[in-house]
Amino acid sequence: MAITAVTAQKKEITLEDIWGGTFRTERMDALRSLDNGKEYAVLNYSRQTNASTVDVYDYKSGEKVRTLVNTNNLPGISHIISYELSEDESKILLATQLKQIYRRSSLGTFYVYDIKTKDLTLVSQKQIQEPTFNNDATKIAFGYNNNIYIKDLKTGTETQVTTDGKKNSIINGITDWVYEEEFAFVRAFDWNKEGDKLAYIKFDETNVPRFSMDVYGTDLYPNQQVFKYPKAGDPNAEVSLHIYDLDTKNTSDVNLANYDSYYIPRIKWTKDKDVLSVQLTNRKQNEVNLVFVDAKKNTTTLILKERDDAYVDITDNLTFLNNNSFIWTSEKDGWNHIYHYDKTGELINQVTKGDWEVTNYYGFDQKTGRVYYQSTENGSINRDVYSVLKNGENKARLTQRTGINSASFSSDFTYFINTFHDTETPYVFTLHNALNGALIREIKNNEALKNELAQYNISPKEFSTININGEELNMYIIKPSNFDETKQYPLFMYQYSGPGSQNVRNAWNGSNDYWHQMLAQQGYIIACVDGRGTGLKGRDFKKVTQKELGKYEVEDQIAAAKELGKLPYIDASRIGIWGWSYGGFMSSNCLFQGADTFSMAIAVAPVTSWRFYDTIYTERYMTTPQENASGYDTNSPINHVDKLKGKFLLVHGSADDNVHVQNTMRLVEALVQANKQFDWRIYPDKNHGIYGGNTRLHLYTLMTNFIKNNL
Repeated sequence: MAITAVTAQKKEITLEDIWGGTFRTERMDALRSLDNGKEYAVLNYSRQTNASTVDVYDYKSGEKVRTLVNTNNLPGISHIISYELSEDESKILLATQLKQIYRRSSLGTFYVYDIKTKDLTLVSQKQIQEPTFNNDATKIAFGYNNNIYIKDLKTGTETQVTTDGKKNSIINGITDWVYEEEFAFVRAFDWNKEGDKLAYIKFDETNVPRFSMDVYGTDLYPNQQVFKYPKAGDPNAEVSLHIYDLDTKNTSDVNLANYDSYYIPRIKWTKDKDVLSVQLTNRKQNEVNLVFVDAKKNTTTLILKERDDAYVDITDNLTFLNNNSFIWTSEKDGWNHIYHYDKTGELINQVTKGDWEVTNYYGFDQKTGRVYYQSTENGSINRDVYSVLKNGENKARLTQRTGINSASFSSDFTYFINTFHDTETPYVFTLHNALNGALIREIKNNEALKNELAQYNISPKEFSTININGEELNMYIIKPSNFDETKQYPLFMYQYSGPGSQNVRNAWNGSNDYWHQMLAQQGYIIACVDGRGTGLKGRDFKKVTQKELGKYEVEDQIAAAKELGKLPYIDASRIGIWGWSYGGFMSSNCLFQGADTFSMAIAVAPVTSWRFYDTIYTERYMTTPQENASGYDTNSPINHVDKLKGKFLLVHGSADDNVHVQNTMRLVEALVQANKQFDWRIYPDKNHGIYGGNTRLHLYTLMTNFIKNNL
């Protein structure tokens, strides 16, 4: 009786709880390890003093050692948004105003603070992009109005490196929209070791088609945001590589004609001040060339060629050791692993091996010769941190709790801060010895959140696998806390399914998990299945969907729904599915093509035809529409609207610069012409994330009501 009484007192999760901050998670502030390896810096804000500070802490004790900068001592600066330390730690670059452009890019006002002299210098009167110190912090390079500038911090002189920058035409040193989104970087310039040369990429967008978005705002007349966006099969920016010499003030054009350099996704100076590394890839992205440029002679040498029948991923893992040998990651043996090459590109050895994936490369300790990485050696839904000698011997597992472990290492690899979480444990931050993983101290936990959640009806997330189409697919299920196997429940499936993604993992997932728990307490069973094409189960499992995005993934979701529908406690006539972005593409396809399996679906910000999406992402998996028209059209939801039987909710933000609302409009028109009824909602001026103000609460209320009314 006592147990029943306690259960009855459990709270029910509400949407207001989820989006009102009841379950707010404590996180670690971003820290930067100092060169001494014993201390780290953190940006803090004090309400009491109304000041931003950059403070230094001792790793071992956690005690504050000193303050590097305090805005109360800086005239004209009230708040620091972010900061960067120079390589020699003599100066700090402070961002005081930032205006977002796209996902990763912004314009801002920046100052340089000299720690020793306490001098404060405004970098530029202009709103600039990506200011970056050279190694001795005597100069800063930055982007402004599509050109590159260099400021001499000793003399105050500003030098304009390029002059041909022009909006929607020529960009110097800053990536265009599609590079930023799909190659995941903004700063396309890099200082050499001595700080006397600056390499940069030029983007000629002249022939890239323009895309325009209406921005409704609050004025009487809407305005348009116009930018270059290459859709699949269309021209990309023409890219070229250049090196500016600060001593001679001359710019050298690097001749890459001997290589397929359709894309230049990475540039990085080696340990040699005159040798620049460049990664080049063809339009199909199935071949990557690592090329070294001799900046003195302006000559190039092919060092490494990586090829795959499907595609080769671009990463930030390339690391140069003191002798200019380098670390590289590759899937060439069927799993993502770490390799060590000499400076001529000859393989020294494969550092890691096995039927598991390296999921993060943390770095190399020059003193001990150890490589630090994260992997799935403890199962594809878990992550652990390891170290191993670069010859592949003497491996050490540095984390012991099963779940998701990630690490932030001190600069000399003496310590690491481990972030741990699993499906039942919100984030825990602990300090460890990097040699053996021994715990030194706990830094922060989320016990308060865990105690708060103990008052709610929370159901365990049950992990398993399900045999579908000849593969053991990872799956989790959430059942109502008062689950009764003699009753029948509606099933609501969630997935993303994009190439290399993972939804089924032993992790603390936040808002969507709370929402799924809320639905479970209201009598729904939630299931998530990672089908073929998702990640961390080897190259072949991931790349089976090549040229056919939406074919095998949809087959797997429909088959999984049918299999789950056979369970005695699932009502097979009430199966729904939802997803966002790629997941919205999937849920639309599943409802249309699996009309006899799914009775409802919700699609948020979906791609509805890969013809509407950008070149780099889409062609990586599909090649161009000119080469693969059937792959694009056969798997497009637009071409299956005639099969719709169930209830369909379609949602999009009108200012989505990523998956354009055009996708939804074209699907709407197809549904109308097929005389199919559906529900839809457009959120004005909201981007791909559809958030801001009350928006998320409104959206999840809409989806919750749709589920209650239709499942």
